[in-house]
Parts: sequence; C-alpha cells; structure tokens
Amino acid sequence: MNKCITSGKIYVSKSTIPNAGRGVFALNDIKKGEIIERCPVLQVPENDVSNLNGSFLVTYFYYLGKDKNKIAFALGFGSLYNHTYKPNAQYKGNEKDTEIKFIALYDIKKDEEITVNYNQGKIKNKNPLWFEE
Repeated sequence: MNKCITSGKIYVSKSTIPNAGRGVFALNDIKKGEIIERCPVLQVPENDVSNLNGSFLVTYFYYLGKDKNKIAFALGFGSLYNHTYKPNAQYKGNEKDTEIKFIALYDIKKDEEITVNYNQGKIKNKNPLWFEE
C-alpha cells in the first residue's frame, strides 16, 4: 500500500452551490491536469449495499469498477466534492484501486470551489443522479 499524504492544495468551507452544505475549495491556484487529491476508499461489501438505499449516506458514495458495480466511500475530502454538470475536476478510480484520484480538468483559481460530475466520472453525462431518481 502506498503512503497516503494530504495534498495541501484544498480546504473545506461552505459551498457556493445552494443547499449543498460544505464543499472543497482550492487553497492556491491548481493547474489543468494536476492531481488535486488522492483519497483512500472503503469499499462496501455486496451484502451491505442494500442497507445504503434508505441512508443519508447514499449521497456520499462513488460507483467504481469496470462496470461501475462496486460502491466505495472516499476518505479525506473525497466525499465532500459537490456535483455539477459543468465540473472543473473529475475523479478516477476502479474496483482494484485503493484510492480515488481527483484531477483538475481546467485551471482552478485560488478559493474556487472544486466540483465533479457524480455520473461515474463521465464529465459530459447529464443523466439524473442515482439519488434523485
């Protein structure tokens, strides 16, 4: 297992997105293509997945794996990145990874909120989110 070190590039504060609660923000300017954060993940065992459907945690997990059939919670600030259909970052991970990487899609300015498209890391996917259906 690799060492897990905080990036020192981000902080958490009140989101600029209405009703979103907290969000992740750039501590300094971040360049396009730069890894913002590497978050270790906790994969949910298949027999525990059904327990999540009625939980508030449904809005905090990620789908991973080739077929997007694995569920994982990102530690670090990973579960606090907010969703938008016009993200400035994306996440990448799979079922074999022990982490999710958040990567800048564009240059991000200091104090700008960092957002991702929750639709399985596909930045142009405009489908409704799983917890909104």
